[in-house]
Amino acid sequence: MFKKLEELEVYQLAEKLADEVWDICVSWESFAKFTVGKQLVNAADSIPANLSEGHGRFSMKENLQFCYYARGSFGETRNWLRRAYKRKLLTKKQVDILKKIMDELGPKLNAYITSIKRQSKQ
Repeated sequence: MFKKLEELEVYQLAEKLADEVWDICVSWESFAKFTVGKQLVNAADSIPANLSEGHGRFSMKENLQFCYYARGSFGETRNWLRRAYKRKLLTKKQVDILKKIMDELGPKLNAYITSIKRQSKQ
């Protein structure tokens, strides 16, 4: 059965991550906000955006391609989170919240990609 995008757990988690990242970065000092923050927000926002674009496509092959883009953005988000942590822009509490979301989102994103692969072969 074809679910609405907003019903998919992977999409809900991607949006949650993007919103958490925004809430954190928006309060940073201007230099951090316009260097690391801008890159981090763009990467995190790109995950649900690509899932959304793929979900709206007419073929599973196109959907799969956008899911790969989302997974790439997931990796980029992880990179910018590491940079932010190393540069002491994140508190321990923020790291814990973001890590929990990332640890859940990564496997769900891979599972979603696997399910689309299966569907595209039918």
